Amino acid sequence: MKIVGHPISFRLPGRVSELRNRLSRARYFRGHGVHSPFVYDIVRRVFMRDDLLPGRRDLYEALLTAGVSRRRAVQLQNLMIHCGYTTFGLNRADAEFCVATCGLPRPATLALVRAAAEAGHTVALMSPYDGCERQALCGQIVAEHASTTVDNRGYLLIFNNHLPKQHFRI
Repeated sequence: MKIVGHPISFRLPGRVSELRNRLSRARYFRGHGVHSPFVYDIVRRVFMRDDLLPGRRDLYEALLTAGVSRRRAVQLQNLMIHCGYTTFGLNRADAEFCVATCGLPRPATLALVRAAAEAGHTVALMSPYDGCERQALCGQIVAEHASTTVDNRGYLLIFNNHLPKQHFRI
């Protein structure tokens, strides 16, 4: 019997791509399969926490004001505390920890990522899966980046430090 029509992936594009996305990330669930001690530590001590670490709350409050979900704001504030960053900038590259919101246009986002790379600052690119253009932009940034990147669905972390070129999808 001949199978007619398009493959199932064409008939159910949203469901199949979501399933592929989840399966590719499954190996890094809770840090399993992450062979970088630095990234493993971030997964266990930052991504898996629901509460704020003791310390400053200024990034957390700025992200909530910018419309970022509480969960992502907690994670990014905890990352800032965990990594020892003292300054942050929303849509600016002049701080140790730069957060590029979804509303930042493509040329400005690329300029921010370049400036942060030159200065050795870490970037959190919010909403990497918010449309095809945003996905393409994030893919381009990851392909051109010389150090470690971590994608956890809500934001793409771009580290500009001594780490080797690796990409983790958590």
